[in-house]
Amino acid sequence: MKLIVLVDNNTFIDKYYYGEPAVSYYIEDEDKRILFDAGYSDLFIKNAEALQRDLNDLTDIVISHGHNDHTGSFTPFFEYFNIPGTRITAHPKAFNKKSYEGAQIGSPLSAEQLREKAELILSDKPMKISKNTFFLGEIPSLFDFEERKPIGKEIADGRLIDDFLLDDSAVAYKSEKGVYIITGCSHSGICNIIEYSKKVCGDERIAGVIGGFHLFNIDERTEKTVDYFVKNNIIELYPCHCVSFKVKAEIDKRITVQEVGVSMELAW
Repeated sequence: MKLIVLVDNNTFIDKYYYGEPAVSYYIEDEDKRILFDAGYSDLFIKNAEALQRDLNDLTDIVISHGHNDHTGSFTPFFEYFNIPGTRITAHPKAFNKKSYEGAQIGSPLSAEQLREKAELILSDKPMKISKNTFFLGEIPSLFDFEERKPIGKEIADGRLIDDFLLDDSAVAYKSEKGVYIITGCSHSGICNIIEYSKKVCGDERIAGVIGGFHLFNIDERTEKTVDYFVKNNIIELYPCHCVSFKVKAEIDKRITVQEVGVSMELAW
């Protein structure tokens, strides 16, 4: 597998690409060309062009969850590209209308609108994207310290309810070295995601993790998360997007973290 960071909060000092508080990765695995999340605006399109990655050739788009820093680019994306054969995979709740303190924070396109533009698959169960790549579906809560808390509201079955981000998922890649995990924000808990990935992939070895962990403060949750990382002997750790600097520094006291920025490439 090859992964290229198209969008992240950070850019490298000596590499001239666009950044924004969002996530988008371009992934190649065998004959699959996968876009994992699509950022907030059209920046991922500009970065992909500069990095000479042709998004007309995408076979799959995988959405970690429905917040607009991962789906907000859909409107400009489908103005640029006509890809009816491309498969979009997400949780069934990903394209519900979402709001926070009155502001709309969900996808600009509904599930019905996306079905007109591509093949839409909504699943809360694990699914294979390629031979060794899995969309995890709905992540079970396995650790007490990663209690789910609502962020804003969603409209589900015609009712306005608290949004516990049950649509938050991730991708796991099974390699000879172990499991590599790619996350969006990890609203469902990064340790929950990792533990569930082991079950889905049938492998206890965690070789690497890249993505947001939704950790901002040095507190009990962060401390127990770092304990979990150390216990699992994660060699390649790439916290980015929604991980604060002080949390990255705290993790780095016990397990080395790698810098992430737009244009970074990983080969797994």
